[in-house]
Amino acid sequence: MRERLSKGKSFIAERGSVWNKTVRFAVQLLFPLRCPMCDEIVTPFGEKICPACRWKRRLLTGSYCMKCGKKVEEQREFCGDCRTRKHEFVRGRALYEYESVTGSLYRFKYGGRQEYADFYGEELAFYLGDFVRSIRPDALIPIPIHPDRLRRRGYNQAVLLARSLGHRVNVPVLENYLLRVRNTVPLKRLNPQERQNNLKKAFNIRENDVKLNTVILVDDIFTTGSTVDEAARTLSAAGVQRVYFVALACGAGI
Repeated sequence: MRERLSKGKSFIAERGSVWNKTVRFAVQLLFPLRCPMCDEIVTPFGEKICPACRWKRRLLTGSYCMKCGKKVEEQREFCGDCRTRKHEFVRGRALYEYESVTGSLYRFKYGGRQEYADFYGEELAFYLGDFVRSIRPDALIPIPIHPDRLRRRGYNQAVLLARSLGHRVNVPVLENYLLRVRNTVPLKRLNPQERQNNLKKAFNIRENDVKLNTVILVDDIFTTGSTVDEAARTLSAAGVQRVYFVALACGAGI
């Protein structure tokens, strides 16, 4: 009896998998994927990025800061910022050098290209999956955007990234744990000190009945670390003991 039930479950799972693949194939026929690098329809069919475009994105390999993940010179363990500034997070990693994916990130963030998240989540899981699993986080927490900005944009790119990554590394995503309560000025207009002041008390905890020890914040871009620091500070005040982060891209260290 058990053997028959086991075979039955296996058959159902197999049929479900075939059905899901068929649905994905049909959706891609109707709505062809666009390459996250060149934004043209991906060729050949079935790929998520044009083979010729793969070289355009530069992975953060080689020497990187052991605190924030920025690229540094070989002999350095930490970037200049992390040698002189105390961060609120334990450690973080990023996937790409920011300059190599600037246009792609702009379209992903502001241009409605939500479909890029599937490719980016796959890349994050492939290249940074071991880092994520070594931390053994209780959850992934996407950096939230203010409700006003969410209404205008229609989505939060950090949430899409966290969902895609979480699915692949089997870590739950808490989309509503952290709330953005201040509609801050876009950080690209501010210097590091202004960014830090701009983000003070920008976040709050929404789901304070959930007890977490270790979490990983997920964001699209890491620059000075002001956003991650303020989010980590808020989480630590709520009892979270260890806060890490992963980002899609970050700038160069010094």
